[in-house]
Amino acid sequence: MARFLSPEWLDDLVAAAATAPGPDSPPITLQQVVTGGADGDVAWSVTIGDGSVLVDPGRRDAPTITFTQDLATAAAIHHGELSAQAAFMTGRLRVGGDVRVLLERQADLASLDDVFGPVRLATTY
Repeated sequence: MARFLSPEWLDDLVAAAATAPGPDSPPITLQQVVTGGADGDVAWSVTIGDGSVLVDPGRRDAPTITFTQDLATAAAIHHGELSAQAAFMTGRLRVGGDVRVLLERQADLASLDDVFGPVRLATTY
């Protein structure tokens, strides 16, 4: 079982995405940035569209949307103890980029729960 935000955990995300079918809609890239981790800040991106899901460790140059949160918030969202919406409304999750995409692509984004659910279940904190 991989520790949340470790390189092994990111490898698990990459592997889960590689076997998942993605939406046939145009691709969008979601950049995730978690600050204040034991190993410093951790970033990765998820690109969905054109029938695939792709996870890339590190920062991307021009993501469609960027989510930034601290470690405690990221862990609470990952555990399912806090919704991303509640974290955003309370200022714990910052969202940048083309925010209207969140509304337009809700179904596509919701499908990511199924893709990464097994990783979430096998994660230690």
